[in-house]
Amino acid sequence: MPNSLIMTHLKIGDIAPEIESFDQDGKPLSLKSFRGSKVILYFYPKDNTPGCTAEACNLRDNYQILIAKGFKIIGVSADDEKSHKNFSSKYSLPFALISDKAKKVILDYGVWGKKKLYGKEYDGINRLTFIIDETGKIAHIFTKVDKKNHTLQILEALGN
Repeated sequence: MPNSLIMTHLKIGDIAPEIESFDQDGKPLSLKSFRGSKVILYFYPKDNTPGCTAEACNLRDNYQILIAKGFKIIGVSADDEKSHKNFSSKYSLPFALISDKAKKVILDYGVWGKKKLYGKEYDGINRLTFIIDETGKIAHIFTKVDKKNHTLQILEALGN
């Protein structure tokens, strides 16, 4: 299991950096368009890997609960739109996945950094989740994501 060595520079209460990108269907997506809703913005290393699939499927399986509590969900990785489209279709993901090959959003949120796997260090996307409130401020940051129980982790942390 990778260990994150560097975490985000953002803090609770900060204005969430703007996102202007495209989802897995090529539709434009901006964080501004989600104002008035709570957003679960989760960063993950790679489509179709065991941990990333477990996390995405946990959010999918609890999607109706999260929507009922006012959340919108956006996933971000550096995979391309085609990979996201296949991943989303294969697992019937009902939420947007952003392709960030240029790593603009990844760098804006400070999730790119050193990682360690089996004693080797490398650069990559650290698995972090940001909860953004209705006004666009960061309400919570998960630096240790429980991939298989992420929805419960989110709801418990926010007292929902």
